[in-house]
Amino acid sequence: MNPLLLAFIGIPALEVFFMIKIGGKIGALNTIFLIFLTAIIGVYFAKLEGLKTLRSGIISSYQNKIPLYEIISGTSIGIAAIFLIIPGFLTDTIGFLLLIPLTRKFLINYFFKINKAKNKTTNNKTLDGEIVEKKKDDI
Repeated sequence: MNPLLLAFIGIPALEVFFMIKIGGKIGALNTIFLIFLTAIIGVYFAKLEGLKTLRSGIISSYQNKIPLYEIISGTSIGIAAIFLIIPGFLTDTIGFLLLIPLTRKFLINYFFKINKAKNKTTNNKTLDGEIVEKKKDDI
């Protein structure tokens, strides 16, 4: 089965399951309030982290460094904000994990290690060569 289709079906099912379980423990209105509260707090912190990352990227640019980590970090903060806006506790947990700088750095390094390992395992059968043109008189 396609992993994207599985995620598209599975994540909302898990969200509904967690909402029912938590709603049974703390009540329906408290659950709805908690969902709105996590979205508001999450978007606020996403804005703060985004501005901090933007400042860091500008400083890196002034120092003639490529702000690669800041670009990836900014993208993950944007994904975190989307996860926090989506109602549910599972997506809120993932969103908050992406907002915390320590866990964000850990996750970025983890995914780059996997990506580097995949690139090393692929067999690159490219030969490097040089074209040398000789004139007819030189032969």
